[in-house]
Amino acid sequence: MSSITLQLNPAVLPLDWLIGTWESDELGEGSFPSIAPFRYAETLHFSHVGQPVINFMFNAFHAESKKPLHRECGFIRIQPGTNNVAFIIAQNSGLVEIEEGELIGQQLTLNSRALARTSFAKEPYVQQISRFIQLRPDGRLEQTMSMALENKPLTQHLHITYRRAS
Repeated sequence: MSSITLQLNPAVLPLDWLIGTWESDELGEGSFPSIAPFRYAETLHFSHVGQPVINFMFNAFHAESKKPLHRECGFIRIQPGTNNVAFIIAQNSGLVEIEEGELIGQQLTLNSRALARTSFAKEPYVQQISRFIQLRPDGRLEQTMSMALENKPLTQHLHITYRRAS
């Protein structure tokens, strides 16, 4: 069977800088008023199959034991003719979300537009998420995520940087 290299769909060409695998180069830092601060490692994988979307998987691991923690997977779309971007995300916690925002250069600024959860999700429920992803001048990818719960305002929750692995 021959190997076929698919071209990135022109609709998502402005996001070509994401394509590949990224691994945390230092441990990420997590905190929130209702939990003890923690550190974690994470691998991001952005891929495509020639469609006008980018596929992604985010896999977080415990800093010491390397046990799997949080998982997210989904798709990234760009509204044609604009810099409007949407992340469609499913999390292993039972939360699904749509985040929308802007792509400016190599920076993504996103805010939750819709959240849904399984009927037996843990409380307190997430009410809002914001995410900032940028490719820094030093070639590292940086992500900061904030969230609000029913009883807590929007607060930074995660911060991590990655190096390109492939």
